[in-house]
Amino acid sequence: MKIDSGDTAWVLASAALVMLMTPALGFFYGGLVRRKNVLSTIMHSFFILCLISVQWVLWGYSLAFGPDKFHLIGGLEWIGLNNVGFTPNADYAPTIPHQAYMVFQMMFAVITPALISGAFAERQRFKAFVLFSLLWATFVYDPIAHWVWGAGGWLHNLGALDFAGGTVVHISSGVSALVAALVLGRRLGFGKEKVEPHDATMTVLGACLLWFGWFGFNAGSAVAAGSLATSAFVVTNTATAMAALTWMTVSWWHKRQPSVLGAAAGAVAGLVAITPASGYVNVMGSIVIGFGAGVVCYAAIQLRERIHVDDALDVWAVHGIGGTWGALATGLFATVAINSSAANGLFYGNPKQVLIQLAAIGAAWGWAAVGTFVILKVVNLFVPLRVQEEEELLGLDISQHGEPAYAL
Repeated sequence: MKIDSGDTAWVLASAALVMLMTPALGFFYGGLVRRKNVLSTIMHSFFILCLISVQWVLWGYSLAFGPDKFHLIGGLEWIGLNNVGFTPNADYAPTIPHQAYMVFQMMFAVITPALISGAFAERQRFKAFVLFSLLWATFVYDPIAHWVWGAGGWLHNLGALDFAGGTVVHISSGVSALVAALVLGRRLGFGKEKVEPHDATMTVLGACLLWFGWFGFNAGSAVAAGSLATSAFVVTNTATAMAALTWMTVSWWHKRQPSVLGAAAGAVAGLVAITPASGYVNVMGSIVIGFGAGVVCYAAIQLRERIHVDDALDVWAVHGIGGTWGALATGLFATVAINSSAANGLFYGNPKQVLIQLAAIGAAWGWAAVGTFVILKVVNLFVPLRVQEEEELLGLDISQHGEPAYAL
């Protein structure tokens, strides 16, 4: 195995792009909350970048990608990056240094728990957030990552297709967000008083930065600078644009006005849905995936509103449902004409792939839901999950961090 300088440069650049996505998420979420909670919301993403960067090098990468144990988890042979050096690893990235692959995957591990924070925005105690995030990354994210991407993982062996994280990142975070919203309960005044985003321009900026960083997320997952990365780049942009157009059109028809925030949310839904399929589908498939994301994710928000679940920033609707649609659509539209190392989907003569995708979807939903519920209950034994009523009314910026976002 010989290191390819072009592949290495592309993967390192992609890691930097994916790193940008986490603070971009902070801006996206920060604009959607009330002014008294914007700093605490941005802090969730910034802090996760710090916390999981350390967790990943100490034990997270070893659990997710280390030598397989019972097809369920990686061993601890790579703890503290022991045996993770600068020579290529044949199982994951044969043309780049092993540490380059490790740091690329680190950025996926970083953003995933940050996504969940949108569900409990404006009401979770910061100390509880820290404990939950560390435990969730270790006991929910790392095992699912090994199942799907780890050499020897049971879903990997089954043939599940997830190019860049539909099950690993988006289903896991979206389902966990729904559980967290249910366990923490609704915000004070939910359903009785209108909660308006304090800065829509910040949210649109965050969406644009997410779109930009997502090219590293998806095209970087080719782990090489070549035709597969190019295809992933093109279908990512196409599906995202189609989803934004679809969401805006549906909401325009439904609410009689073209929503700016709706277009931004639609773009993110398209990014989510194309993620698992990006290395397996052609451009026409990506258009259908983007269209579907705009429709099903918008519908999921309407359902969430009807059942009065306070998933504050609609993480479940966009990431949980968008990731589920994307994982299923991969089983429909995957073609070996794009990726010869994968399998065809239903529309290319292989209906079995749909069943495999459904197995992966069910496993991710189940493990994320149960694991998140248990972790939240354990954390609550030591630290109350939710701030006190007066702290919530004051706002988390002051009550949790002692700093206002804006000096007025």
